[in-house]
Amino acid sequence: GTGYAKTGGNYAASLKPGQLSREAGYDQALWLDGIEHRYVEEVGQMNIFFKFHDAVVTPELRGTILPGITRNSIITLLRERGITVEERRLALDEVLAGIESGQLEEAFGAGTAAVVTPVGRIGYKGKDYFINDNRSGPLTQSLYDEILAIQVGETNDQHGWIERIEAL
Repeated sequence: GTGYAKTGGNYAASLKPGQLSREAGYDQALWLDGIEHRYVEEVGQMNIFFKFHDAVVTPELRGTILPGITRNSIITLLRERGITVEERRLALDEVLAGIESGQLEEAFGAGTAAVVTPVGRIGYKGKDYFINDNRSGPLTQSLYDEILAIQVGETNDQHGWIERIEAL
């Protein structure tokens, strides 16, 4: 596949599933792997993260997931905060069990346009699973605030992520 690259075909292939998701009352489609249809890969056109009680988990890069710049930035910021980040295969069953047990505290998508966007509800087989009472969690919000502050120059960019371009 070409999931690791920003290609028009990848975006075009998401249009119909995205439309079906919206018609069913959801904002985005949660993408599972194309072979076993079991492992979480992305949400919409964004990388996805799940904050469990003791770690943040994001799908590992296996050639089907875009190695996003925002994804890399979030992993860096989380590790700087001393938060354990696991890049690994994550079965949808594990996500749903985490929601039901309360071990999964937050979920969010990340990408260049959206920056960080909370995921508050996952629908699966006719059932809705609510994450953090369908609200943005404190980690999700703090990551959004920090990345946005770096992007707009409100805080110092210690990572060299921003390239200033002077007007002519």
